[in-house]
Amino acid sequence: MLNRRRLIARVGAASLLAGGTARAATVSFQEFLDGAAAEARRGGVSQSTLQKALGPIRPNDKVLELDRRQAEFTQTWEQYRDGRVSQQRIDRGRQVFAENRALLDAIATRYPVNPRIVVAVWGLETNYGGFTGNFNVIEALATLAWEGRRASFFRNELMAALRILEAGHVTPERMRGSHAGAMGNPQFMPSSFERLAVDFDGDGHRDIWDSRADSLASIANYMARSGWREDERWGREVLVPAGLDMAMTGRANRRPLREWVRLGVTAADGSVLPPLDMDTAILLPGGAGGQAFAVYQNFNVIRRYNPSDYYALVIGLLSDRVA
Repeated sequence: MLNRRRLIARVGAASLLAGGTARAATVSFQEFLDGAAAEARRGGVSQSTLQKALGPIRPNDKVLELDRRQAEFTQTWEQYRDGRVSQQRIDRGRQVFAENRALLDAIATRYPVNPRIVVAVWGLETNYGGFTGNFNVIEALATLAWEGRRASFFRNELMAALRILEAGHVTPERMRGSHAGAMGNPQFMPSSFERLAVDFDGDGHRDIWDSRADSLASIANYMARSGWREDERWGREVLVPAGLDMAMTGRANRRPLREWVRLGVTAADGSVLPPLDMDTAILLPGGAGGQAFAVYQNFNVIRRYNPSDYYALVIGLLSDRVA
């Protein structure tokens, strides 16, 4: 880690360039923590919890570096797809789908979301639980809230994380996650945990770190609460006619599927597209001449988990291959 003086200088300059508040240039990390602790106490978090959570942490420069380098914005569609829909991930997905079929069926009974989608999210977020992140979530969130570029968002997430600790769902030591504070098997942000994590195994704790039942059910609950339609697909790969006006494509340009069929859009696998009235958009993630996809309402539901077209497409493609 950087020493405090060097980190303050670096982060302050970065905040100014990004149009942020440059909070870190004028407020020390300890002053920030003192203010956050006071706010958390007003919200019901005990001094004991605050001491355990905030006492050991320091500003983390690796968190700031990774926050500015997200794959969705630095890779082409082909690079992003090929790095995530690998044969190894598909094979492992099929294995865990079979191993957890009874659990997935039980979850689907309560939360009507296709189990393949649940497994695909689990696979993409943490490689089926293989890597859930090794950052101290409290330290990561505090660093990002102090830095100032998205101070309000991360401060709110820090408060939520402290409330989770106060409720006893996880210990500070076990609360590990991504550089941005996403936690456990589903990679929930703390505020999402508070709203959507569930205690499916009935042990009194919502444990998305070590309980597979709670983790998978929480993913399903997230999708169900976001408007998942169990009787519809997420989308499919299609072929577009050479003369199609590219201005008609894009997620915002939706029209009934039957109209796209009339315009010459066909399924890439040779099957017949049903001439239905379901809202459909055509996406060309790699640009004209590359792969094309017809996406439906459930695609937008996946995007509520992560607002990236690349991400939602990969979840759809992986879900089609794991079962």
